[in-house]
Amino acid sequence: MPDPADLPSLAAPGRVVVDFAKGTVAVIDAQGATRAEHALCSAEGLAVAADVWLRAGWDAKYVYGFTWLGRPVIQLPDDLMTLQELIWREQPDVIVETGVAHGGSLVFYAGLCKLIGKGRVIGVDIEIRPHNRAAIDAHPLRPLIELIEGDSIAVATLDQVRALLKPGEKVLVLLDGLHTRAHVLAELRAYGPMVTPGSCIVAMDGIMARLPGAPRSRAEWETDNPRTAVVDFLAENRSFALEPPVASFNEGAARSRPSYVYQGFLRRLK
Repeated sequence: MPDPADLPSLAAPGRVVVDFAKGTVAVIDAQGATRAEHALCSAEGLAVAADVWLRAGWDAKYVYGFTWLGRPVIQLPDDLMTLQELIWREQPDVIVETGVAHGGSLVFYAGLCKLIGKGRVIGVDIEIRPHNRAAIDAHPLRPLIELIEGDSIAVATLDQVRALLKPGEKVLVLLDGLHTRAHVLAELRAYGPMVTPGSCIVAMDGIMARLPGAPRSRAEWETDNPRTAVVDFLAENRSFALEPPVASFNEGAARSRPSYVYQGFLRRLK
């Protein structure tokens, strides 16, 4: 999987031209020159089309249109499938997620735990709105979900999370709260030690690094994003390494999936 630093911005000037008659997709630069042309059926062609879809989906708030077992789940469906594969492979006893929102992803992870026959979920958010808490409390999967309201990097909050972890449990962490560089770096530092050696921590929404200049983006995202927080964390911590997800099954041409989690999968080394 290519490093986002080597990928063009999803808001870069230029055009992408799809020719269905020829079965090609071409990338045209700002000067009008064809930078690359690929067959739509190729891995490269699919990757270009996926980038167009990611940018259009971000602009149109595509991920704000799904529910999981009755709760809004603000995640790219492709990412949910990848996380499902990760959870199946890792078989964690505890999944900690920062960023609760409507609770859809908590319900998704709790449902996977129930299907697998092991595991539970801890959700942390600085504010769990009353209507969301009420909906989560009423959900059939509530027995597998623990809610903690508080700043995810506050000492009191971290103490509450640690108190819920039992000796010997395998812990997997998903960071999906405030996506600033400073906050994600602080979360990586705080939750990294909770991750069981051999298990994973995932920093969501690194796609922000590729979106400055697009609608619903900010210029400072070029450096103020989860991806740069991961770079900073790895530079100071040799206990973790990037480990891009590998598809559990793939008989197609695609070499990667559309994802908002650019370079955000880290494994704690044994």
